[in-house]
Amino acid sequence: MSFQSDSPQIYTPQAFHRQAHDALGNPQIRSNFRRAMDGLMSKRREAFGDWDLETLRELGANIRLRALAKLPDLLEQLETNCQANGIRVHWAEDGEQACRIIRDLCEARGARHVIKGKSMVSEEMHLNDHLQAAGIEALESDLGEYLVQLNEQTPSHIIMPAIHLNTEEISDVMHDRTGTERTTDVDYLTAAARAQLRERFMAADVGISGVNFAVAETGTLCLVENEGNGRMTTTVPPVHIAVTGIEKVVEHLRDVPPLYALLTRSATGQHVTTYFNMISGPRKPGERDGPEEVHLVLVDNGRSSIYQDNELLDTLRCIRCGACMNHCPVYTRVGGHTYGTTYPGPIGSILMPHLMGLEATKDLPSASSLCGACGEVCPVKIPIPDLLVRLRKEAVGEGRGNVEGAGAKRDRKEALAWKGWQWLATHPGAWRAGTGVAGKFRTLSPSRLGTWTDCREAPKPAGTSLHALVKQHRRKVGREDEQ
Repeated sequence: MSFQSDSPQIYTPQAFHRQAHDALGNPQIRSNFRRAMDGLMSKRREAFGDWDLETLRELGANIRLRALAKLPDLLEQLETNCQANGIRVHWAEDGEQACRIIRDLCEARGARHVIKGKSMVSEEMHLNDHLQAAGIEALESDLGEYLVQLNEQTPSHIIMPAIHLNTEEISDVMHDRTGTERTTDVDYLTAAARAQLRERFMAADVGISGVNFAVAETGTLCLVENEGNGRMTTTVPPVHIAVTGIEKVVEHLRDVPPLYALLTRSATGQHVTTYFNMISGPRKPGERDGPEEVHLVLVDNGRSSIYQDNELLDTLRCIRCGACMNHCPVYTRVGGHTYGTTYPGPIGSILMPHLMGLEATKDLPSASSLCGACGEVCPVKIPIPDLLVRLRKEAVGEGRGNVEGAGAKRDRKEALAWKGWQWLATHPGAWRAGTGVAGKFRTLSPSRLGTWTDCREAPKPAGTSLHALVKQHRRKVGREDEQ
């Protein structure tokens, strides 16, 4: 099965503004996302309806913080217990090294066909392209990932990769690439995809999956899924390779249920997913199914540098639920591809500057209204708005500048304007005098304020300030009381 297209569209974070403009001008994209996000937000509210959500969020945050505080020791413990269970552990400093490790494991088995379960880390590493260059076909088995692979695209959401496509578009993709009938019958399309994938599971030499939680205490790899493709990927091929970022480790098995409850409800509004897989080793003598080999590839790829920063460390708490995206007014209107990065939306805007450098992603921290919705819904209480503000400062040469590529200079006129505003705002007498003068000469205020007014009207100072209106109201009420 070939996935080559003549001119696949390429998205980059450097072209965020142009891509956002194109997305805003596409009514189908906006309709698809708006409908999907409304449904997900509603399901999340209902799923948490009978729960003490804030207490559960606090518990989830503490579990992740405790794991991160002990991360080096927990990773060593995870390696020891995985090896005791028969899982071979490999360490990768970056995505390129991780790809080489996986390629070498595949070539050692003479593998030419790989089936993949959902894994955002593999997207981050561009694993499919690396394997294809080595002559190894990698087929996505998650339905959403399978559809975007057929369509020569990347995922537009970390939980629902094909959320940008409606039923008609999915039907067209499957008809053009696999020969299915054009129809809006969802059951038919799902069954057709399942039949196509079932053959590939049986023929695969290696199965590759992600990991939701890696339990240091027991050496257990936990996978959360709804379709059963993860279970097929990890049990049918003779070799299973699990790949994950080093931050996914948790200390105890008892830490998993609270995080699982938060993940499923935050992501899709479900109390539990259809499948929860716990992998603790390869097939043992006498067992009838399971892989002959299980490998775990632990990927750093910039996470250690994030770990050194006491503020940016919070990004590593993320359990990849996508709730921040579902509630973000920017993501909802422009979609995931607009960001041009593996992780879009609010979490991507604070994570990708570490992985790609701030110079390449400097527009992403500003792709936010700072409404705070992302922070309010994050199940592990990552202070996303605070980190967005910090990265904005670093993008213009202010702040701590710990992110690679930080330190771009702010425009001199803009910097002087903000300094002037800061001075006025901290000197009440000057502020009152200045706003009074601005109100009297409001008709002379400019109608253009650079690109900011391309899609907005320039604000004009009020003729009478709010304070003056309040004083007038009080005087009027006082006179009426005297009468």
